[in-house]
Amino acid sequence: MSEGKPETGPLRPGAAQDVPSPALRLVRHNRTQSEPPPHAPPPDALPPGAPPADSGQPAQTRSFMARQSREPEVVAQLFSQLESVVVQWIEPVAATWLTRGEVARTITDKLIDFLDAESLELDLLDQRNLVTLLINHVLHVGKETVNPTETPDGAAAPESAAPPPTPARGPFAPPAPKGLEPATGASRSAGRSAAPENQRSPFQSAPSFLSAPSRSVMDAKTRMKPIVMERIDVTAASHMDHDMLVDELQEVVAEIRDELDLQLNSTEFNQVLTALVDDMIGFGPLESLLADAAVADIMVNGPKQVYVERGGKLQLTDVAFQDDAHVLNVATRIVSRIGRRVDESNPICDARLPDGSRVNIVGPPLAIDGPSMSIRKFSRSAITLADRAERGNVSREMATVLQVAARARLNILISGGTGSGKTTLLNALSQMIDHGERIVTIEDAAELQLQQPHVVRLETRPANIEGAGEVTIRSLVKNALRMRPDRIIVGEVRGEEALDMLQAMNTGHDGSMATIHANKPRDALTRLENMIGMAGINLPSKAMRTQIASAIDLIVQTSRMRDGVRRVTSITEVIGMEGDVITTQELFSFVFEGEDAHGTLKNNFRSHGVRPFFTDRAEYFGLGDVLLGAI
Repeated sequence: MSEGKPETGPLRPGAAQDVPSPALRLVRHNRTQSEPPPHAPPPDALPPGAPPADSGQPAQTRSFMARQSREPEVVAQLFSQLESVVVQWIEPVAATWLTRGEVARTITDKLIDFLDAESLELDLLDQRNLVTLLINHVLHVGKETVNPTETPDGAAAPESAAPPPTPARGPFAPPAPKGLEPATGASRSAGRSAAPENQRSPFQSAPSFLSAPSRSVMDAKTRMKPIVMERIDVTAASHMDHDMLVDELQEVVAEIRDELDLQLNSTEFNQVLTALVDDMIGFGPLESLLADAAVADIMVNGPKQVYVERGGKLQLTDVAFQDDAHVLNVATRIVSRIGRRVDESNPICDARLPDGSRVNIVGPPLAIDGPSMSIRKFSRSAITLADRAERGNVSREMATVLQVAARARLNILISGGTGSGKTTLLNALSQMIDHGERIVTIEDAAELQLQQPHVVRLETRPANIEGAGEVTIRSLVKNALRMRPDRIIVGEVRGEEALDMLQAMNTGHDGSMATIHANKPRDALTRLENMIGMAGINLPSKAMRTQIASAIDLIVQTSRMRDGVRRVTSITEVIGMEGDVITTQELFSFVFEGEDAHGTLKNNFRSHGVRPFFTDRAEYFGLGDVLLGAI
């Protein structure tokens, strides 16, 4: 290519139009060979090993040659030599509950001392590569040595990271294993806020995904992002999928890295590239958490505090946003996919992710400490009642009774607290619905995952910017009655729609299901009665209770217990009325009988041995013997 003539190609302006491309291509501004890079470092700031300034080579070429001149076999030899030594620098078991950054700082300090003692010289990139290998080795040894949830007695952190004495524990808190006390702020490096005792614990090592990219990676991303945005066609990039955009940006990001003379090893470079793509077309720092199947909930409390629920327990992560605007940008990207908005005039919004995960967003001025996001993830595979019995959420006998109840078209109300597994249980029950039935689902944010072919999914709509156009659950329930449904499933009953739902259950729509927030089955009935009063219809208490007793056949109570496991704690059927009181009969209940050595509650689902009131209905569907056999 002649000097002064712009390059052409699939990523360059002026590229030939016949270049094959499966999608829109990025367009990048270019310089001629004779033009110096606008962000190139001064000649006296060249890295060690680069050709002198009078070599006649451009700065970008000198940086590239310097990067290529390093010998990887030197790193491999040093790693082999230090493989057995690094476990003496930092105790592997203790390293598993430190953040990756803290492990890196400890190993880097020890490595520098070692190199000085041996009179060895190692350039910055090779030193980072070696530190990365040593970190991975230490963490691997630590995880192989001990189960992450079981730390043996006597395993103590190294002196440099030893935690101070733990504050006094409450009278109901179990004693910490000897030799391992929860980490407190004194063990954190300067300039970093410490997590409270109940947020970080050595009993459960932080998984690798909880460690955010290092500060050098985030600094590099911050410096490179505005330059990247100047050199690409943002509109074209927004139409590409993740993998294609990564391939297209790799050359651009590598060029900018060389121009800024950023010392990044291959791992750090890939982290920068992924972070840039996630910010452009994904959900930013949340992408790694959304990709981890073990994470059930993600809670963003402002830009610098992100929690996750993993294994039923809350954990503070190192994931962080740049500022409030960064959080709002990701939130806007989420809600705009379903035609909603979040701003100061509408700071509260319910939305969903493309995979069906539920999202709640609260922005300023209501969220004082920064925008808040709560994401409830759902399993990518269908969960059946048999799966829940296998995991100890219900007993096999309870699962059989629930299967019969769903197949026999009983009206089922699932009750429980926040995060107790109501929607998951509703999804499992819905799998027993015959594929020949027409089902209408009604939700605030569509999250049910029904497997039947004939499903109509309805979703509420908030008011527009003029305050008009709102569509409530009650309006959708009323309309569903005109859609010839065999069953109506309401995601959550929380207001005046309770009256219309009960009327639907009483007018030929047997087998309908709904969820409600309540602590006990009896509380669920009381809440239903209160919700009927919210409809603005003045009915006597006895009339409301008669309506409830006639509509609801079975109440299933779920609970998330202190060991993090979600269990069905009660299956109660509604019998009818005695005077002014709704009569019920409990078929199964969960009885606490202690916990095992790991702190998991012992499952004891007890059958009360009574004949179910819906036995005749089960016999009508040919399931009477199956039902009585489970009781």
